[in-house]
Amino acid sequence: MTLPSAGFSSVKLPAALVQQAREAAQPLRRSVAGQVEYWATLGRIVEHSGLTAQEAQAAIEGYEAAASQASLDGTLDAIAARFADADESGRLADRVREVVLGNRAKASGLQKAA
Repeated sequence: MTLPSAGFSSVKLPAALVQQAREAAQPLRRSVAGQVEYWATLGRIVEHSGLTAQEAQAAIEGYEAAASQASLDGTLDAIAARFADADESGRLADRVREVVLGNRAKASGLQKAA
C-alpha cells in the first residue's frame, strides 16, 4: 500500500546555509524552510528575468533605499502636519510661552542661589 504524497521532499543542505536561513528568518517570522523557499523563489525570478545576481542585488538595494526614504518622507510629513496643526490652533504658541516662563523661573532661581 502506497501512502499519498504530502507534496514535500527532504533535501540535505549545508549547515552554514541552514544557519544563515535561520538568522534571516527570525526577524521576518518565517520558518527556516520558509526562508529557504523564499530565497529559492527569488533565485527563480532572477534567473527568469535574465538579471545577474549582482544586478538583482543592486535592484533590491535600490528598492530598499527608496522604501526607506519614502518611510522617512512620510514621517517628516506627519511631523510637519502636527506642527502646522499646533501652530494653527495656538497650542504651539501656548507651549512656547510655558517653556520660556519655566526657563525664566529656573534662571531666576539660579541667579538668587549664586
